[in-house]
Amino acid sequence: MDTKLVLEFLSQLKLNNNREWFQANKKWYESARKEVEVFVSEMIIAISAIDPSVQTPAMKDCMFRIFRDVRFGADKSPYKTNFGAFIARGGRKSSFPGYYFHFEPGESMIAGGVYMPPPDVLKLLRSEIYYHSSELKEILERPRFKACFSELGNFDKLKKAPKDFPADFPDIDMLKYRSYIVSQMIPDKTIVSDNYNKKVKELIEELQPFMAFLNRAISNG
Repeated sequence: MDTKLVLEFLSQLKLNNNREWFQANKKWYESARKEVEVFVSEMIIAISAIDPSVQTPAMKDCMFRIFRDVRFGADKSPYKTNFGAFIARGGRKSSFPGYYFHFEPGESMIAGGVYMPPPDVLKLLRSEIYYHSSELKEILERPRFKACFSELGNFDKLKKAPKDFPADFPDIDMLKYRSYIVSQMIPDKTIVSDNYNKKVKELIEELQPFMAFLNRAISNG
């Protein structure tokens, strides 16, 4: 993948986020998107070999559109300034655990887990954690895992215990998340290096115990 081309396009799009510039540079956009599509296609094959639960979804079902929905927000910029893909069983709209790839100058990342699941799926995840919290803590506390992903993302965490679970549960803090994801920011110099694909596969391997735990919670529900 020509990641340098991808990041250069996105950098210019951020400076020129309007339809006139985008139309004038549509071929550049198409070339950049094609590079990401090739990468995502390769990752679907690689991830499916490591994590068969993904079940090789179609590339088109994993890619996010670059066009923003501007109907309800104050920001009327017509385009996202990133390329993103979520590789999971069923594609980007799936409630199953998946692998998220985000390309954006200075903000690129790799993440894994379940993002904002519907209430029934969230309850399955919390129930699994309620009965097996020590197992999840052990996964999250592994030195190599912590070195890669630090901790669960807490951007949408509840302040109080969720309904249907006792507030005095010793690990109640682990039930307050509304998403169960971990992530690692990837610097631009790594994105454009020859080692990027190798790093991606190493992170995917490291994610496996965490992803297996989440998959078990949803699949057994």
